[in-house]
Amino acid sequence: MNSIHARDIATLIHQQTDLDKHSREGGVMMARGEGCRVWDTDGREYIEAMAGLWCASLGFSNRRLADAAHKQMLALPYYHTFFGKGHEPSVELAERLLAVAPAGMERVLFQCSGSEANDAAIKLAWHYWGVKGQPQRRKFIGRVRGYHGNTVATVSLSGQPHMHAGFGLPLPGFVHTDNPNYYRFHQDGETEEAFSARMAANLEVLIQAEGPDTIAAFFGEPVQGGGGAITPPRGYWAAIQAVLQKHDILFVADEVICGFGRTGAMWGTQTYALQPDMISCAKQLSAAYQPISALMIGSKIHEALLEGSRTHGSFGHGFTYGGHPVACAVAIETLKIYEEMDLIAHVQDVSPAFMKGLGGFRDHPLVGDVRGVGLIAGVELMQDKPTRQPFSAALGVGVRVQNACERAGLIVRAIGDRIAFTPPLIITRSEIDQMCARFGSALDQVWADLRSQMAVAAE
Repeated sequence: MNSIHARDIATLIHQQTDLDKHSREGGVMMARGEGCRVWDTDGREYIEAMAGLWCASLGFSNRRLADAAHKQMLALPYYHTFFGKGHEPSVELAERLLAVAPAGMERVLFQCSGSEANDAAIKLAWHYWGVKGQPQRRKFIGRVRGYHGNTVATVSLSGQPHMHAGFGLPLPGFVHTDNPNYYRFHQDGETEEAFSARMAANLEVLIQAEGPDTIAAFFGEPVQGGGGAITPPRGYWAAIQAVLQKHDILFVADEVICGFGRTGAMWGTQTYALQPDMISCAKQLSAAYQPISALMIGSKIHEALLEGSRTHGSFGHGFTYGGHPVACAVAIETLKIYEEMDLIAHVQDVSPAFMKGLGGFRDHPLVGDVRGVGLIAGVELMQDKPTRQPFSAALGVGVRVQNACERAGLIVRAIGDRIAFTPPLIITRSEIDQMCARFGSALDQVWADLRSQMAVAAE
């Protein structure tokens, strides 16, 4: 009972975990990190190719960020932004964030997580339409396999059935349009542009079925992270936005994963020429060193908030730790580091090696497709490449590859039979080579195991 593993099993509920299995087998406990690597309590070293949960952009053990937190704790360890009060770190961070934000963003609302930022966007969309005299606009459109958080509202918005199971979710009024995975779902002979046009046409059908004047907003990640690092096919966002604009539906860009250089630009919104009404961001805002998020809004949303206060008085929204001064101080230092190291240039410099290294696995017997942008990519595992016939879910091939990677000293994430990569943005070409070597070793091991399994089954 004295080991960390036994104490963990005896006391802690793990998130997004098979709790029954964990209660019997335990898990991996991390002890320390440095750069792009982490070490567990047994001293085993791993390349962290998921940056934790898509978020440790500057890697682990950055002294400047630790010093920024310590300095702020000694000056003002806590204060809030309720009732007209505030503090300098929140103001400076808002200024810095808006200075690098996409065009059209004018105000910032700080929260503690991406889930909270997106939850706030849902509330602000309802508020906006109420002010505009259309309170019947209550519905939201997400996408199959989209992910926007784990509050009751944001998990309903997310198109993740395994997160709905057992909770009686999604809530009414949250509907989902197609997953834009071109490789998996395109029809024979269908170009990316034609596929995108079909996705937009299906969205139009959904909107008409629900009633255009009942829909408040559409939420979309520039690159669908929780769905498996799915990049949009050519023409997708132009076609989708045209449908939203036709029906005057608000567009919220969920930049929680994509923001701050992940796609090779500061924002995925810029990579794919999006024109959102609101932008949520988190994760890499503080390089994951402190829990903080931000919802950035454009002028028409802000004007609606002002009008709402003229009618209702106080803006009735807030969280105790939203805009926490220590979190803001760390985020300020993070943005300074991004600027000093020219983060975007670094991502653009190493991205070709990242994509070439992973792209080389297209010829592997287990791999059907590899797609990505910047430093985010998804590797699709496929049983039969010519017909795009997936593996039986009972085989658990994605999890097998994930576990084999872990044994090889590489942390990735299996999302179904799709393996996601989002390494820290400071990763070097040499580390990319090591990452790919470990991934190749894991693929080979799983392929060998599957061949042996199939041979035994054939006897």
